[in-house]
Amino acid sequence: MDSLLEGLRLVDAHCHGVVAGPLTADAFGLLATEASEPAPPGVSHLDGPLGLAIRRWCAPVLDLPAHAPAADYLARRTQLGADAARRLLHAARLAALFVDTGIRAPGDDWLDGDELGAAAGARVAEVVRLEAVAEQVAASGVAAADFAPAFADALAAATRTAVAVKSVLAYRRGFDIDPSRPARQAVTDAAGGWLRRGAPRLTDPVLLRHLLWCGVDTGLPIQLHTGFGDRDLTLPRADPSLMRGWYERVEPSGVPVVLLHCYPYHRQAGWLAQVYPNVYVDVGLTLGHVGAQAGPVLGEFFELAPFTKVLYSSDAYGLPELFLVGAAQFRWALGHLLSTWLAAGAVADADAERLAHAVAADNARHVYRTAIAASAA
Repeated sequence: MDSLLEGLRLVDAHCHGVVAGPLTADAFGLLATEASEPAPPGVSHLDGPLGLAIRRWCAPVLDLPAHAPAADYLARRTQLGADAARRLLHAARLAALFVDTGIRAPGDDWLDGDELGAAAGARVAEVVRLEAVAEQVAASGVAAADFAPAFADALAAATRTAVAVKSVLAYRRGFDIDPSRPARQAVTDAAGGWLRRGAPRLTDPVLLRHLLWCGVDTGLPIQLHTGFGDRDLTLPRADPSLMRGWYERVEPSGVPVVLLHCYPYHRQAGWLAQVYPNVYVDVGLTLGHVGAQAGPVLGEFFELAPFTKVLYSSDAYGLPELFLVGAAQFRWALGHLLSTWLAAGAVADADAERLAHAVAADNARHVYRTAIAASAA
């Protein structure tokens, strides 16, 4: 099973760009956590499950022994410069990357799109963030009465070659909202209030609902950030089960809804994937951050979710290490899980192999239904 998984090239169905240039120790540590502030004296952001995973999986790629001290790792990384990013990205063995371009770190050495794909040796498609498009429309000076059609036009242009759209409703408001499509006049009124305030970060519930329904109208899969993230979200309001009414309303459209990350609500997410035909779960972010607990947590994803509705991604952001850690943790965790099931007689060899191919890439090919995913091997 391990050899099968090592040979599989993964479809990373949700990720971000990376900083290709050098980073200070503090900057590296911040990108390796969901924290937004430097660690207090005597504490390191790298002294946790993800930090251990970076030293385990990434150090050998940079010609260091596994678990090399963090200081040695960072020094070697600086010595290699941009070559470190290329090595780490290639070592992840990725076939395709679906890149959320709606957020990026400041600076000129940010790689996303074709540059990221070239560094990884993988094909790339874009995931369009709905809130980012809306904020760009607002910045254009649009009038309130014209916001809805202007957003529709901007979204159509932005998604012309996209593989999916994404919402960060969990950050902006939380999932305990009215699931219905808002009326046109309500959208105009809400846009007027938002624009009069100078169009700050979009948190208006009517506009956020409108964006979601416009996402449905594209016919593309909709990715939803669920579960944990940085301190900007209220975790109990990021429980994906709070969106049940919306999934039911979207279901007749046939548009897939992909629940990203999910932890610590991954069991709820698995249940949702079982009972709603258009709901899928994605293990990105979670498996890297839980470190050596990736095996048990992945097993919990599979307690209820159909195997053909679980997708791999890394949710890597900023650090190329996170692409490799996500891929390595996934291969290791799934290999351990399937080997345990095989030893217990809980699964046949053929089914274990089919499951591995499904979660690694085939489920993404089915859900996203694009040429880039279908041709990735």
